[in-house]
Parts: sequence; structure tokens; C-alpha cells
Amino acid sequence: MIPVIISGGAGSRLWPVSRQSDPKPFLKLSDGKSLLQNTFTRSLDLKQSITSVITVTNEKLHFRMQDEYQQVNDSNVSCDFILEPFGRNTAPAVIAASLFSAEHYGEDEIMLVLPADHLISDQSAFIKAVADAVAMAEEGYLVTFGINPEYPETGYGYIEADKDSAVQNGYVVKRFVEKPNFELASEYVSSGNYQWNSGMFCGKVKTFLAEFNLYAPNVVKQVERCLVSSEKSNIQKNKIIHLDPQTFIHAENISVDYALFEKTDKAAVIPCSIGWSDIGSWLSIAQTLPQDVDGNAIIGDTILHNTKDCLVYSTDRIVATVDINNLVIVDTPDALLVANKEQTQDVKHIFERLKKLQHPTSDLHQTVHRPWGTYTVVEEGPFYKIKRIEVKPGQALSNQLHDKRSEHWVVVDGEATVIQDDKVIKLIENQSTYIPAGEKHRLMNASDETLVIIEVQCGNYLGEDDIQRFDDLYGRS
Repeated sequence: MIPVIISGGAGSRLWPVSRQSDPKPFLKLSDGKSLLQNTFTRSLDLKQSITSVITVTNEKLHFRMQDEYQQVNDSNVSCDFILEPFGRNTAPAVIAASLFSAEHYGEDEIMLVLPADHLISDQSAFIKAVADAVAMAEEGYLVTFGINPEYPETGYGYIEADKDSAVQNGYVVKRFVEKPNFELASEYVSSGNYQWNSGMFCGKVKTFLAEFNLYAPNVVKQVERCLVSSEKSNIQKNKIIHLDPQTFIHAENISVDYALFEKTDKAAVIPCSIGWSDIGSWLSIAQTLPQDVDGNAIIGDTILHNTKDCLVYSTDRIVATVDINNLVIVDTPDALLVANKEQTQDVKHIFERLKKLQHPTSDLHQTVHRPWGTYTVVEEGPFYKIKRIEVKPGQALSNQLHDKRSEHWVVVDGEATVIQDDKVIKLIENQSTYIPAGEKHRLMNASDETLVIIEVQCGNYLGEDDIQRFDDLYGRS
């Protein structure tokens, strides 16, 4: 089996934790693991022989995801990446994964397609559902996982099962239904013939390709052309494809449901109850967390007084509440959300307004992840910016220069190797160096410990785009 993890979208309803360049899959819940890490480990815990894990995601998220996997990849399974320059919906992503799997692992492999940002609390039920799906896939079906509905939800699509056409422990799909109004959703739930569409799929590689060629041949051709033009590389045993933007732009922006599942006669559904949630809003997060005696769901450092039925989420500092109820409070270092608990779907409107204003809190957090480590903006003014920079052991920033700013570096922990023009300088704690504007420089960590420096930038322009890269370990030059 090949798990294929699909990661796209900003998770706008989970702002301010989810951002454009730091999206929902990186959201950490009470177990300390991100949604992405839980998806990855869930796929490795299946009672199947895992050939590889393929992730289809945005180019900018590659190294962050690689780091997330390394933290939980105890079995050392290979992690392949198909990197998109921009999103084109799920059909091109699944076609690219199918073509990639056929080339490298064979058409008889079974793909299990999983969104990166879902929560499944009943792993044993999930394992059973996947085993049933594999048995159906061996018979030539493309299997969807239908979640037995617990209430009339209007935010999900539905799948109607043909109860007269049983296959293994599932059914042939009768039809897919768009998100209904409340009255229709109530009818669907009471009928017992409908399940929520989870967006998870299973099938043989050759079945996916045959059906895509039958019902979406143009999309297949567009993705095939793109793969021929795309840059391919390897990091150890992991295969990486950087999809070519000039050809990928021509791939139709269409979902798997529209391109394939609503048309094929090979679609089947397994009704299951696996503790599933798509974590689509702060309300859905509150519903998945343990609650105190007053109905409060808490993540982080909090003190609550006379507070009931609230979600309080703090990433960095203590949050105190007095005499409130039915609220969502989400605190991050640079943004605070306070919302009515029943209206958390509308957080997306805040995100869209921030995006339209090009406000930085729509895109990045104060701590920004890079392939070599992280930087955190500590303070910023008109002509200066102060950063805390962490460089992982054995990693290095690019050889670069800035036209419009100078930089002062002070080592506060670890040992730095600094290249300034042709000079090599070693710095330890409490030592510093100055890099004037226009001078080539590079920061490296050759030690086995994390390097921490404080960087003070001075200049009349301090944007991240004031950079010329001459050499880079991560292909960004």
C-alpha cells in the first residue's frame, strides 16, 4: 500500500493559528502532535505493508513537512514528495500521485488517499475500514470512506449507498450529493442510506489511471506533460518532483469528485464510524477536546474564573478569563481571536479581509520555518528589525547579500561558522560580527547542537525580498 497525503488550502476558518504559509496541517492539538503528523503515523500503523508515503503539497512547505515527518518516522519509511508551485485542486494531485506510483512502484499497488488535516480518534475502526477498502480495491473498485452521520450537517457533501448492491462490507455508490440545506440533510440522516463524504479514497493505481483516462483524459494529458517537464531529485532514499509551473498551470482546476467519482461506475463506499472530523472550524476543535466540569476545552496555559462552555487556546502566554461563556479565544504572539462559539465558520471572513489588506498575519507567524531552522521577529521599527535565529545542527543559510540593510549577529547559544567574503570566522557565545550592506555572507552551524543568534538589521528597507542568493543547500539560489 502507498498512503498518499494531500495537503492544500490555508485553513482560513482556523486563523490565527492557521495561515497561508503555515496552514492547518501544522496545527497542534492536545497530544502535542500536528494534524499532519497524526495523519502520517496513522497511515504507518495500518496492518498493511507500506511501500512509501507520498505527499502532494506546495513547494514552500516541503522542508517543514519533511521535518514534521522526521520527528515521528520511527519505521524510517521513505517519504516521497510531489511539490506543486500552486494549487490546482485534488484531481491533478491524485493523477500526479498515480502516475508517479505507476512509474516507481507499479500499477498493482494500492493507493490510500488521505487529506493531511483530518482527525480520526478510533484507530482500530479505521484499520478495519481500510482492510475492507483494500479487499474492495482488489476487486477493481475505487472506494470512498463514508462517515455514518451523527446529525444533519450542512457543511459536508453526502454519499448515497445502493443498499441493493453490496460489495464486501460496503456498497456500490448510487450518487454523490452536494452540501444540502438543513431539511435535506435531516432527510438523508433519517433514511440511513447516506454517509458524509470524508474525502478519503482507496484503489489500485491502475484503476485510478484507467478511470481518469476514461472520464478526465485531458487532465491526465496535462499532468503527464507537466511530469515530463518537471525537475526530479533525490534526498537519500526519498524521491522529489518539483512540478513545472509553466505546464502545471494548464492542468484543470478540478476536484476528484467532479472529475472522477461522480462519473465512474466503479465507485464504492464503506460506511464507517471512526471518530472522524475534518477540523473545519474552532467549534469542531472544541468538540474533539476533553472538557472540564464547566464544559471548557483548553489548550495552553490558562486561568478560568466563572467561565463556561468556552474554547481557550493559547500558544505562548497565559490567558485569563472572568465571567464569560460560549466563546472561542485563540491567542498567538501576534494575533488574538475572540468569537461566538456558534459562529466560528465566519472566521474565514476575517482571514479574507486580512489577505485583501496584505496584512502579514494572513500569511506568516512571528516564527517562520526555513529549511535550515527558524527565525522569530522579536521587534520591528521603521529602520530596524530584531530577529532570533535558530540554525539546526549541520545546516547553513545560503551564501547571500543584501543591498539595503546591514546586519549585526550576536551568538547567544552554540557555535557559529561565518563566511564574510572570503574570510571564515568562528564565533561562540557572547561574540559578534557585523555585515555591511552589499557584502556576501553565510551563517553555518557545523556543530551537533542548535545554534542561536540574535540578528539586528538596520536600513531603510527590511523586506525579506532584499536578498541575492549565490549558493544554497536547498536549491533556492
